[in-house]
Amino acid sequence: MDRILKGVMKYRKCHREGMVKQFKQVKDHPEPKAVFFTCMDSRMIPTRFTETNVGDMFVVRNAGNVVPHSQHFSDELTMCEPAALELGCVVNDIRHIIVCGHSDCKAMNLLYALRDEEFASQVNRRISPLRAWLCAHASSSLAKFQQLEITGFHEPIIFQAETPLRKFVAYIDPEDKFAIEDKLSQINTLQQLQNVASYGFLKRRLERHDLHIHALWFDIYTGDIYYFSRANKRFIEISELTETPLLREIKKYYS
Repeated sequence: MDRILKGVMKYRKCHREGMVKQFKQVKDHPEPKAVFFTCMDSRMIPTRFTETNVGDMFVVRNAGNVVPHSQHFSDELTMCEPAALELGCVVNDIRHIIVCGHSDCKAMNLLYALRDEEFASQVNRRISPLRAWLCAHASSSLAKFQQLEITGFHEPIIFQAETPLRKFVAYIDPEDKFAIEDKLSQINTLQQLQNVASYGFLKRRLERHDLHIHALWFDIYTGDIYYFSRANKRFIEISELTETPLLREIKKYYS
């Protein structure tokens, strides 16, 4: 708390005045452009690595950047994540949903450990909300990972996209650059796009191509950010070399 209070004092001296001006500018007419789902990991600072500012996007954070599939609820309005989707995409008419995973995700590391039946059998979900959360809402990611693991990660995975008839193909880490848990993290990130599309209150906008879902993945050790390219069927590093073709693809797929 000592550090937090010192930080507040520094903010008051250095940044408050400028931030209040920004608050006033967007007070009556905020125009956020995205709902951004990411992990609660303390190393993830999405507004910094996307250079976004006051009023630019809604940010929703939880353990493992998970958006529970609507099949888990008889009533869709029972958890934070679908409520955030409604607030952002229905109430505020936001057109882009972004899910951002990352490397060395502690939630994904635990999910990977849960593939071991002996370890999983020792899990007492009543005293571990994190394990209960992952078992309930990230098991589909683990199942896809285990299917791909059998092939040595050489085969693609198929995910459902915005509509039941619209799907996309993904190759996970074809260059074998990342740790095994990071491969799971990338699969989990893509699985959330499918989960987002499961909500009935978004169905009409998704069918009209008036609402678009994207995946980012952040390597916390290199600072590199990857965008899932449906054209390339894999995560592509966002760089000076790829920015233009990625923007061209996004305009083609999502405009």
